[in-house]
Amino acid sequence: MTLYEGMFLLDNQVVRADWAKAKGLVSDAVTKHGGTVATARRWDERKLCYPIAGKKRATYVLSYFELESAGIAGLRRDLELSESVLRYLMLRVEAIPEGEAEKSEAENAEGFSFPVPPEDDEPEATPEPRPAKGAEKESAAKDADEDDSDGEGEPVMAGADDGSDDDRKQEEEA
Repeated sequence: MTLYEGMFLLDNQVVRADWAKAKGLVSDAVTKHGGTVATARRWDERKLCYPIAGKKRATYVLSYFELESAGIAGLRRDLELSESVLRYLMLRVEAIPEGEAEKSEAENAEGFSFPVPPEDDEPEATPEPRPAKGAEKESAAKDADEDDSDGEGEPVMAGADDGSDDDRKQEEEA
């Protein structure tokens, strides 16, 4: 069997309902595919950089487990199908880091508690509606007509008849 480190991003609604059940999602998925979980613990709860499945906050579970390489494909499939697991990352490792087993045992000890995850942030305020693309061009054209007139209603074009274009053409031809 190969030793893996797994970082699993769990939906906070599941974590709020029951931490043991949420952590069990990871452990049960590993054991279902013939693996054994060495450690599993709450790593942190954080605001996400961008919404994932409409969630703005999630809880990370760090786990070390042994699993045959043939079981990885089935585990990945189950994690992809789970609505409670938002993301995951699994890496093959040589050994469990020093102190990790103690942290996991401390979390499983009686009387251990951690803060309940906060509610997801309120949805952001909707931005002001933008005018349609065609409407922007039409209003810009109207503004330009009004601003670039010579007072008699005729638009004045900058450099229209100053002859500079003719001079450039003659230089290019020469």
